Amino acid sequence: MTEFPVDGVVDAHVHLMPERLMAAIREALGEAAGWTFDHPTDRDRMEAALTAAGVERYVALPYASRPGTAGDLNEWVIEAAADSEMAVPFATVHAGDDDPGTVVADALDAGARGLKLQLPVQGFAADDPRLDPAYEAVAARDVPVLLHVGTAPMFEDSPHVGVERFESFLASYPDVRVCAAHMGTYEVDAFVELARDNGNVFLDTTFAMSSVAETYMEFDPATVADETLIELSESVMYGSDYPNIPYPYAREREHLLARDLPVEAQRNMFSRTARRFLDGD
Repeated sequence: MTEFPVDGVVDAHVHLMPERLMAAIREALGEAAGWTFDHPTDRDRMEAALTAAGVERYVALPYASRPGTAGDLNEWVIEAAADSEMAVPFATVHAGDDDPGTVVADALDAGARGLKLQLPVQGFAADDPRLDPAYEAVAARDVPVLLHVGTAPMFEDSPHVGVERFESFLASYPDVRVCAAHMGTYEVDAFVELARDNGNVFLDTTFAMSSVAETYMEFDPATVADETLIELSESVMYGSDYPNIPYPYAREREHLLARDLPVEAQRNMFSRTARRFLDGD
């Protein structure tokens, strides 16, 4: 079975960015990992493909790789999502920006629903003190943060990621809802424990729980037990990394569906948990 078994599916990890930036990201990924990409990058065709796959809403994630670019990128994403019934726009910021707090506050006031940081690519850690004004803007508006804070797929030597840097962030901002992308791979067990102990910690299944994760990131999704997904279904949400995945979209969900988890757990992972992450309900 490859169709979603529940209604109201949310893909909590989709990238929506200008064509030129997406092309640069794909080129960098291709050079680093040898991946190639066939999925469209313009919003209309992306949404047509997601709709055909059974997705109702998606979280649109940008990230700024250089200082001084986040403001314009945030404006672009918010505008691109404005007339979409599917897109939930997030903002981004760079720790090297002159005024990270204002960058994030302006984006949130303009309609962004959260903050996304791609830490190893951007080149700073979650607990970088330069980000404190940005986190304060997030906390003041009770919106969530989504972080690539794990070492996968090629960041095991990066000083900017890992569970210790994430724990440092949590110690400073325990009341902010925060998602560790990609199940926190490759430190899944440690991130699972944090989600188990803290109701504001979320994980997304992106890439790590795909049926081809072993091929593309040398991680076996079967090492995450059914019992873990069932227990933490209110903290684990489905995501895909679409359109920057080097395989068909169906591969992202087919491993999860093949587990034949209880319907209640599936409703959480594919819909309810993402909505709780976004809204805090």
